[in-house]
Amino acid sequence: MPIHLYWGDDEASRNRAVESLIAVVVDPGWQSINLTRLDGQDPAQAAQALSEARTPPLGGGDRVVLLQRSPFCSGCPAELAAVLEESLGLIPDHSHLVLISPGKPDARLRTTKALKAVALEQSFALPAVWDGSGQVELVRRTAEALGHTVAPEALEALAEAIGSDSARLASELEKLALYCGQRPIDPAAVAALVECHATNSLQVGDALLGGDLGKAISLLDALIAAGEPSLRIVAALTSQIRGWLWVSLLDGQGEQDVTVIAKAAGIGNPKRIYVMRKQIRGRPAASCCCSASCWRWRRP
Repeated sequence: MPIHLYWGDDEASRNRAVESLIAVVVDPGWQSINLTRLDGQDPAQAAQALSEARTPPLGGGDRVVLLQRSPFCSGCPAELAAVLEESLGLIPDHSHLVLISPGKPDARLRTTKALKAVALEQSFALPAVWDGSGQVELVRRTAEALGHTVAPEALEALAEAIGSDSARLASELEKLALYCGQRPIDPAAVAALVECHATNSLQVGDALLGGDLGKAISLLDALIAAGEPSLRIVAALTSQIRGWLWVSLLDGQGEQDVTVIAKAAGIGNPKRIYVMRKQIRGRPAASCCCSASCWRWRRP
């Protein structure tokens, strides 16, 4: 009873995982019969997916029923949920029900609990724009999935140049692999072939925190030239600088609970506090105030 639950906003990685599964288990000669692609936004197609998954494959290989935008982990009609629960024990060993969802499954739902008890779950979540280590890990994971070897310094260079753009990352890795041939992808190749398009408002804040006003102005000009809305830049930088101030002040008072600090700073993800602490380590709160002053001076 192979049920696969793939979720997360990294669509490129999700698609690679799906196509890899299809290539392994479905016989190409019987693909037109044993491969079904459906859209869960239509309740009728969601019900059809459950029905087809209960059907054994014909000919050689296994059957794969792929349901994009699956409703089963984000709320679905009671009748459809009942059909799911009835179907879970009826799926043959050589039929694969692949449920795809861009969002994280809602653990409170009965259908989610039932699926998690039997499904092979994989997460494909993109790292946040502030999560530098997560972006490096995305590069490493993508390179590994594509079969390419990347030098550690090149991992960081690619993460800095591309950020969390998973689709572009895969394309750039293929190009770099052709350029480098049999040798690992190195920083020189990245510098020669990959143009940096990962400028974001948080990089402007980093430049302000480091006292590099010239770089901050250059990044602001690049963002505005690229069509980034000025109000979005203002909102991102205001939130970033306010967060630094709160983290610096509460750390100075001896507060160690990241949940308390995140709540005070208005930050939804407490894990971000660890990154912000690293950014302001060794800097007095006055340096964060200086960043705010510089920002007010050059607000777009």
